[in-house]
Amino acid sequence: MDLDTVKERAGPREFGPGDDMPEEYRKAATRMIQFHANSEIMGAYLEKPFIRQSPSLDRKLAFSAKTQDEIGHGQLLYRAAESLGVKTREQMLDELAAGEGKFLNCFHYPMTEWQETPMIAFFVDGAAMRRQATLKRTSWEPYAHAMDKICFEEGFHIKHGEDIMRELATGSKRGQELLQEAFEEWWPRILQFFGPTDDDSTHHDFSADVGLKRMGNDELRQAFLNAYIPKAEKYGLEIPEKPRIVEEDGTYEVIEEDLDWEEFFTVAKNEYPSGREQINGRKEAQEAVAWVRKSLDDWEHAGTAGASTQRAAD
Repeated sequence: MDLDTVKERAGPREFGPGDDMPEEYRKAATRMIQFHANSEIMGAYLEKPFIRQSPSLDRKLAFSAKTQDEIGHGQLLYRAAESLGVKTREQMLDELAAGEGKFLNCFHYPMTEWQETPMIAFFVDGAAMRRQATLKRTSWEPYAHAMDKICFEEGFHIKHGEDIMRELATGSKRGQELLQEAFEEWWPRILQFFGPTDDDSTHHDFSADVGLKRMGNDELRQAFLNAYIPKAEKYGLEIPEKPRIVEEDGTYEVIEEDLDWEEFFTVAKNEYPSGREQINGRKEAQEAVAWVRKSLDDWEHAGTAGASTQRAAD
């Protein structure tokens, strides 16, 4: 199938592993899905410490379930990317551990305090849901199929984050102050979650032309602002003066030049200091359990050999 045909046919869940897709499509789809899978894994590692640090058993169980979900999402997405025939799951995981795999900007920053948890579990997951809901109509069918499960579970994650934020916002005065401080620190990062404007995005036009992306960065950020600024204000959060937010006719718009795009692109290149720490932590974790993977591989190979011998004897 040539690229012009792909663009003509590009519709929701139009293509699958049985289609002879051009190399440009397969590489673009692999890049996009691998980025998504890496982000699920790195987001889970960011939240994993709060399984222990949560203030109650219910919260510990919720964070344990959420972390497990996110790791599972990553595995689903690596398999969807693998189905394009460009990279194996093992190659993508090795690239992530080596600092070559890219992932979302928000997961490059450390999260150490309890009041920061709703910044990820409510705002970032809410932003993710804006994008992910559109990906249920992406043109690569295995990706869209994975999004059916992922979006269902992400809805619970957002409710989990909102419940923590509600508890903090209606608690002590000090708790409210700490929540506001966390919001002010994370707000610019959250707004940059969607990436640069469509005009400055390297991959937007091609991904849109072949149906991989269903909405642009600008439109998604606009929808997020319209939905989540009222929610932030509902819980008593004050929107920071910078970046400036312009309101007109009930809709909101961010002044793009107020955002630190130099830092964003440093983060995107895996060159931000705390991001390097996150990557190194992931590498150490992967190396620490290498013996488990080897044992499973050895067991599988031994089982296969035994089964072959048994069939021959029969």
